[in-house]
Amino acid sequence: MHCLVIYDIENDRKRGKIADACLDYGLDRVQYSAFLGKLKPLYRRELHLKISAILDKSVGNVQLIPICETDWKAILNIENEAKA
Repeated sequence: MHCLVIYDIENDRKRGKIADACLDYGLDRVQYSAFLGKLKPLYRRELHLKISAILDKSVGNVQLIPICETDWKAILNIENEAKA
C-alpha cells in the first residue's frame, strides 16, 4: 500500500531527522515536508513509532496517510520543470 507522510514541525533538527527516517523507509520526497511511497502496514506502524520518538514532546504535526491502489491510480498530477 502507498503512504503519504506530511508534517509541520517547528524544530529544524527534529524536522531533519524525520525527513531522514522517511528516506530510510524508501519514501520519496515530493514536497519540502511531504514524502510518498510504498510502505507495508508493518513498516508504516514502525515508521509511526520512530517519528513519534523523534518528535517526543516538541510542537508539531505528522500524518501518515495510507492510500489504497484504487485511489493511487486516480491521482492527478501536474508538474512543471524549471526552465534553465
